[in-house]
Order: sequence, then structure tokens, then C-alpha cells
Amino acid sequence: MTQTPHDPAAAPADPSHLARIGGTAGGRRHFRYFDVMMAAFVAILLLSNLIGAAKLASVQGITFGAGILFFPVSYVLGDVLTEVYGYAHARRCVWVGFFALLFMAMMSFVVVAMPPAQDWGCASSADPMFAELVAKTSPGTICQTTYESVFGSTWRIVLASVLAFWAGEFVNSFVLARMKVWTDGKHLWTRTIGSTVFGQAVDSAIFYPVAFLGTWTTQAVLTVMVTNWAMKVLWEVVLTPVTYAVVGTLKKREGVDVFDTDTNFSPFATVKEG
Repeated sequence: MTQTPHDPAAAPADPSHLARIGGTAGGRRHFRYFDVMMAAFVAILLLSNLIGAAKLASVQGITFGAGILFFPVSYVLGDVLTEVYGYAHARRCVWVGFFALLFMAMMSFVVVAMPPAQDWGCASSADPMFAELVAKTSPGTICQTTYESVFGSTWRIVLASVLAFWAGEFVNSFVLARMKVWTDGKHLWTRTIGSTVFGQAVDSAIFYPVAFLGTWTTQAVLTVMVTNWAMKVLWEVVLTPVTYAVVGTLKKREGVDVFDTDTNFSPFATVKEG
């Protein structure tokens, strides 16, 4: 297949060496590296939601959610999963991630709710700034407050995270799978970026209003929502060379190229249904 030198979307793996299969066949096929990719996808998803989702950061006058720094990597992996393994396998990853988020939320609620040991020490209890408070209460009380501030997400943040991830990731995978068929597998960058534009728009439009409207000002919610959406799309653009490299390597090793021409795109479809 001839590739023009100026075409940034030239496929990283030669399509002529790959067996082209439909989405249904792809959904029933066992892939060598799918489990590794799914594990990476879920790990980054959980860490991004656990560590950075609730922190509002400001750098050079630009306000954004701190989780933006790493969460988009899960979308890049979502693009790779759909592009390489097809919508059916991507759908499986979304559901695994969905239930992993629910388990993480349940575990966080239980652990945070447990009463702290009074002699529990941490960085905050040892900080001279809190010495007076420690003397009036106990090290465990100060550490519990600090712990809650980091891991004690409210029900709104948990609900927002789960709903935004579920809806945004399915939109992302659907758009990419359909665009792959429309473009006949060419111009990968158009569908990775295009799917992120739509998927992240849905994600941000759900997460920030559900999680923070009424707690933050409406202006802050809108500002962070739009800024984060733009930064996520920018991240996708910046990571495009990485996406090309990973997609090319995985397709070459798996030996197939999945096109979702006969796929049932319902989020609730089973493998037998496509």
C-alpha cells in the first residue's frame, strides 16, 4: 500500500499483512495482549479517579481539575482497545472499569468510615502547624480529617465519576468504531481525535455539574468543564504519535484488523449478540 510522505495518518502497520475481520468475529476471538491492555486501562482509570478528581488546580491563571493530567491516558488506551480489538472488546473493558469504580467507591466509604486509632500518626499530626489541634484532640483525629480530605469522596463525586466514565467511554468507542468503517481504516488520527472530542464532551458535561454544581459557583463549573474538555482533546493530539506506535505494534502482533461492520453497538449486548 503506497503511503504519501505528507500523510500523518499513514497506518503504522501495513494493512496488507493483516487479516481483516468483522466485529462479531473479533468479539469472539482470543487476543494475546488484550488482557494486558485491559489491566492498564482499569489501573489508570482507578488511580485517576482516586487521586486527582476532586482537586481544583490553577497554573499560570488556568484553572482545571488535577485529574486531567493522567485521566486522558485511559481514553488513549480506550482508543487503542477499540481500534485494535474492536467495539465488543472495548465494551468489555468499559464494564470492567465500571464495576471496578463501584468497588473502589464502596471500599473508600467503608475504610474512611472506620474509627481511627487515637495514636495513629501521619504527616499532618507531626506538622508543627497542627500541634495545637493535636494537643486538644489526638493525632488520630487530625490524621482522620486529612485522610477524609483525600479519600472521602462524596456520593455526588462517586455518582458523577461512574456516570461520566460509562457514558463518555461508550460514546468514544462508538464514534471511533463507526469512523473506522467510514474511513476504511485510513487516517487513524481523525478518529482518535474525533472520538475524543465527543467522548470527552459527554464525560465533562456529566461529571462537573453532577459532582460540583451548587458546591462550586456556576462560573467555576463551566470554566473547569470547558477547560478540562479542551485539555483532554489537546492531550489526545499530543499523544497521537504514541497511539500510532502502540496501535501499529499491537496490530502487527495480533495479526488482524477488526472492522465493526456487523457489530451490535448496544452497551448491554452480549458476545453472542455481537
